[in-house]
Amino acid sequence: MTVIEIRIELKKGVADPEGKNTRKTLESLGFQGLGEVRSVKLFEVELDMPADKAVAAGEEMCRKLLANPVIQNYKVSVR
Repeated sequence: MTVIEIRIELKKGVADPEGKNTRKTLESLGFQGLGEVRSVKLFEVELDMPADKAVAAGEEMCRKLLANPVIQNYKVSVR
């Protein structure tokens, strides 16, 4: 069994309202010294195949469903 991690994040320059709202809320709770806060999706997928094929399958999952290539970047890695 191979476990892959799929990390999906917004491309640079794309607005991240969830990250901005999280930062504002953290500041209102008294947290100081915050820089930019960004939201990221992380999927952990178990696949019954060798690592190289699992990564290729993860990339195909991103292209077909998980990521929007217009506004998001993704990275697939073996855990």
